[in-house]
Amino acid sequence: MDIDASQYAEISREMLQKGDYIHLYDRGIDYLDKPPFLFWVSAASMHIFGVNNFGYKFPSILFALWALFATYKLAKLLYGEATGRASALVLACCQGMFLMTNDVRCDTILMSWTITAIWLIQEWLVKNKLYYLLLGFAAIAFGMMTKGPIALAVPAFCFISDWILKRQWRNFFRWAYLPGLVVIAVLLLPMSIGLYQQFDLHPEKIIDHKQGISGLRFFYWSQSFGRITGESPWKNGADISFLLVNMLWSFLPWIFLFIPALIVNIIQLFRQKFRIIKEQEWLTTGGFILSYLALGVSAYQLPHYIFIAFPLAAITTARFLNELTEEGKYPKLYNVLKQFLSALMFIILLVTFVLIRYIFPASYIVVGAWVLLFICWLYFAFQKSLKGKLIWLSATGMIIANIFLTNHVYYTLLQYQVGSQVGRYIHAHTINPGEVAEYKMQDPLNALHFYAQAHITGVDTLSETGNKKYLLTMDKGMDDIRHSKYPYAIIEGGGII
Repeated sequence: MDIDASQYAEISREMLQKGDYIHLYDRGIDYLDKPPFLFWVSAASMHIFGVNNFGYKFPSILFALWALFATYKLAKLLYGEATGRASALVLACCQGMFLMTNDVRCDTILMSWTITAIWLIQEWLVKNKLYYLLLGFAAIAFGMMTKGPIALAVPAFCFISDWILKRQWRNFFRWAYLPGLVVIAVLLLPMSIGLYQQFDLHPEKIIDHKQGISGLRFFYWSQSFGRITGESPWKNGADISFLLVNMLWSFLPWIFLFIPALIVNIIQLFRQKFRIIKEQEWLTTGGFILSYLALGVSAYQLPHYIFIAFPLAAITTARFLNELTEEGKYPKLYNVLKQFLSALMFIILLVTFVLIRYIFPASYIVVGAWVLLFICWLYFAFQKSLKGKLIWLSATGMIIANIFLTNHVYYTLLQYQVGSQVGRYIHAHTINPGEVAEYKMQDPLNALHFYAQAHITGVDTLSETGNKKYLLTMDKGMDDIRHSKYPYAIIEGGGII
């Protein structure tokens, strides 16, 4: 999908082509935005599987699976086997997980490293084996190499809130943190050297219309904390409610269980006068709340920023589900939620049917598969004796809906994405990329370069076309061609080439 995912895929392809894994470039221009880990693993994957969708997405899919495992291990450590499995299922079947494994950005890998760090550090606290802590700090370092200091901040939020409420002050001063910090520093060294060489040693470079930009300062401060202090120019007017409003779709269907769980936990904390006992934990709820507040006060927010905290939300939700179903707490609320979520999943499945039958008409085989799966879902919905009905109906409903979204709706929708369509055409017909130019096209066109497997130059005037044989343009460009009386022929795509 164009904008971020296709841009990151193209940067990875260019990294593989150049063989330069220390410095980052986007179509030959110095790139200073995201750290390199996503590009490293995607370039390595493309080296094995080729420059294609699978080559780019495969590492992130593996990290998504690992995130489920790490979430399971942490929840099991905190609450036992059943809650561990439920936590992994909740995370696996939220809409955000399905989306982030289709529209692949940094957040899938970031989420995986972060929950891995929290799990391993908690293992260290329970078992007092140093290698767990060192591995946890290594996970933090790799998370920072994926999307910056937020990978350090979220685990810190989790444990700081838990230790304060348990009055475990000595946990703030442990000698074992020193070798852990050394691990982080050593692992961050290659990336830091690359940033220093590419930007700090070249203050003459112009980045975002400014000179004298420090790559090290940008990564360790401006990219994350600068959005809170106002130093960063990135602003979109999002307020503190922005991420919560977007969780109404991205954490579907569990958001309607998570919010009550959050409220119940906060009320319990008030009743206990902001003190929890050793058998309780606040690292999941507290970690989520502090992470949300840190992200929510940023001057620039996007819906996927909160994905890093989804494993914490999943564990909180799974624990609440266990209280409802196994411990028999809040029976009236349980009955209301059961009816509401069943109705919600019914609506989501019907919306999916409308999409595959009327909006993006699918074959009778695809529609027939939906009907069969829907009948199976209805059969279990009316089974009164089904144990764990609330979680299983919600999970299977989301799986069924996303089978058709992923394998039909997205494929059909992307036929209207000009960059990927034209890029594929150029590569499939072995057109020389040097003979192609884009003129008066609307951004973004990152997918054009990735699927063409070459940088397609842009021109501002027709006189710049020079020896170009092919021009990718739109209505305004066509008007210029006609007005200038250039001879032309439309070869493909109803006027896009």
